[in-house]
Amino acid sequence: MPLLAVGARGVPAMREITHGDVRAAARVLISRPEEDWPLLMARMLEDAHHADCYRKAQVHLHPRLGNGTLMSAAFALGVPPEPPASDLRYLHALGHVIAAVLDWHGARV
Repeated sequence: MPLLAVGARGVPAMREITHGDVRAAARVLISRPEEDWPLLMARMLEDAHHADCYRKAQVHLHPRLGNGTLMSAAFALGVPPEPPASDLRYLHALGHVIAAVLDWHGARV
């Protein structure tokens, strides 16, 4: 079951997070220095939230950020090709994305 990011008072804050969203965000992260990952991840989550709010209010896609998914926010920043699943930096980035989504959701496992 996909995760649903939740904002204040339990109101959905952006679209469901899928495996594709996690992979796209991790690909953005691996293209940047690791010290930039926390801010970059926060930006992608905020951009996804903003685009989803825009989509709901305007009844069409955000012109730059797309449809309100994390994947759409990632692609707005430029997504490099996916490395092999055995790539350690990629695995670390996947973990970072999952942790950031859990923080955004408000519950750490």
